[in-house]
Amino acid sequence: MGLTQQENDDSDGRKDTIIDKIKSVGPGAIIAASFVGPGTVTTATQAGASFGYALVWAVVFSIIATMVLQEMSARLGIIAQKGLAEAIRDQFANPIIKYSVIWFVIIAISVGCAAYMSGDLNGTSLGISALTGGSVKMIGPIVGVIILILGLTGSYKLIEKLMIVFVVLMSVIFITTMFIAKPDIGGILTGMFVPTIPVGSIITVIALIGTTVVPYNLFIHSTSVQERWNKPEHLKKSRWDIYLSIGVGGLITAAILITSGTLMRGIEVQSVVDLAVQLEPLLGTYAEAFLAIGIFSAGFSSATASALGAAITVSSMLKWENGMKNWRFKAVFASVILIGIITFIFNFQPMDVLLFAQALNGILLPGIAILLMIIMNNKKTLGSYRNSIKINVIGSVVVLICLGLGMYSFVTAIQSFLAL
Repeated sequence: MGLTQQENDDSDGRKDTIIDKIKSVGPGAIIAASFVGPGTVTTATQAGASFGYALVWAVVFSIIATMVLQEMSARLGIIAQKGLAEAIRDQFANPIIKYSVIWFVIIAISVGCAAYMSGDLNGTSLGISALTGGSVKMIGPIVGVIILILGLTGSYKLIEKLMIVFVVLMSVIFITTMFIAKPDIGGILTGMFVPTIPVGSIITVIALIGTTVVPYNLFIHSTSVQERWNKPEHLKKSRWDIYLSIGVGGLITAAILITSGTLMRGIEVQSVVDLAVQLEPLLGTYAEAFLAIGIFSAGFSSATASALGAAITVSSMLKWENGMKNWRFKAVFASVILIGIITFIFNFQPMDVLLFAQALNGILLPGIAILLMIIMNNKKTLGSYRNSIKINVIGSVVVLICLGLGMYSFVTAIQSFLAL
């Protein structure tokens, strides 16, 4: 692929079997499970219902951008054996610049994860409620406590395996529903290869990209790959994991948009549960249960990743040792979950906090992407595994587009904040 200056060293000397490739899936699955959350599911449903297949290209771009940035993050972790947060710290000698960047990232990531945790719990609860008939308000806190216990075990392998299961479940459910819906293949190809921005769709485009290219996933990936791989020869396995896992995640998002564009065109979407109504003629009484499992998987995995992302970012930035075993790591993880539970119970989602988080993330993503690009060209850190010219060109295009969309999102959030 021409991704590094020493691509030929990316092999361990033997050809991987299909089983080897499947066993390589892990850290990438966490990233896929993270971005296919209730926000992505709802946004993709609304995109299809409002604009048909016209925005499929936005999903394709967001997946390519995610693959490019996550590959850099994973390569940093494997070659340098350090997380992105640690690399950012080491990149700056000036203490004023260093600590300004550190605390901005900590605050932005933490606020963002905490602000959206309630939505993740709500998505998970809707799924369980549809299956059991139980109260959403009762289910939400229980789900939060289960995720809390999961994090407090300090077991990365357990979380990784659960994320793989959720990605498989979402793949089966959402991709199957797309085929059952019998979409227009010609329309899909047009929406994929002929980018358009229909009137009123720019916010939806930003939302589709913003829910897929997630800043804290870059921190998660650079740290999680170290649990599996520590030699240049392992880059091949890591890339296979990235392309397969994130590709499947993108296919899930596209499938939701396409299904909605086929069955719900012109229908106002109140929540993703509305999609179940449209599936009843095709799946009968199984429609609600089928979709409920998908929504639950999306919510649970995204909520877990949000707390994990905040904890990894904070602990790496502040150089806490022992990863998930560290009590301070667990404290951050628990804090994000508890904030989510409290805001869920009291339905406390003040618009000014959400807009503040949106504004921070509007400049955080391009900012982190730029820092990542700088680090990935540091010869002292990566040697011959630094970025090649080709990947720098591709990465620069991704960063510029994210910067433009981020600035638009930032300005929109500020205008909405001032209008409150």
